[in-house]
Amino acid sequence: MATTIGVARLGLYLEDTFSLKDKRQTVRSITQQVRNTFNVGIAETADLDDARVATLVVVCVSNSAAHAQEMLQTVIGFVERKVELGVVEEIETELIPYGD
Repeated sequence: MATTIGVARLGLYLEDTFSLKDKRQTVRSITQQVRNTFNVGIAETADLDDARVATLVVVCVSNSAAHAQEMLQTVIGFVERKVELGVVEEIETELIPYGD
């Protein structure tokens, strides 16, 4: 059985955060909501010491490339709606075939 790993990298610009504490609170809220709503992994992976920029990576696994792409697009839309103090600037997605 073929497996597809879907990966999305989201660059967030947080306009109204002025401290790392504000940023971490915002990022923690978004990542927790994504974990609670979707069956995906999510983590902040870069720009950890920049109060106004966050990079989130979302990962999903499916037996269908179309389903993996759909899952990533759904999560991206969810994150875009949840970023109240900023905007999602960069979005990169990749589907990685794994196995047969």
